Amino acid sequence: MFDLEPDLLPLFQYNCRQFSSPEDCLSSPEFLDHIRKVMLVIDAAVTNVEDLSSLEEYLASLGRKHRAVGVKLSSFSTVGESLLYMLEKCLGPAFTPAVRAAWSQLYGAVVQAM
Repeated sequence: MFDLEPDLLPLFQYNCRQFSSPEDCLSSPEFLDHIRKVMLVIDAAVTNVEDLSSLEEYLASLGRKHRAVGVKLSSFSTVGESLLYMLEKCLGPAFTPAVRAAWSQLYGAVVQAM
């Protein structure tokens, strides 16, 4: 993610602590907790894929929080690319074009709701 968009690093500040490098951020307990929260959102989206509208208020609130700290819409594209890259590396040959398209569609719906 930071390789694709280095300007994201300053957005990850915890307790007014700014990280000097992506490695410092990636290894911090606060960032790891943030990633767990992101994965919970993805899990909720997968669980409710047939009725994403049930997450509408939650995702809209999450979007407001992200905008309040300076996250731009374009940054969500970078996060989405990073998610797809991780899935491709983890799933290997099982990450078919159809699987990629499904994940892209789901992620896009979550970002749109945010």
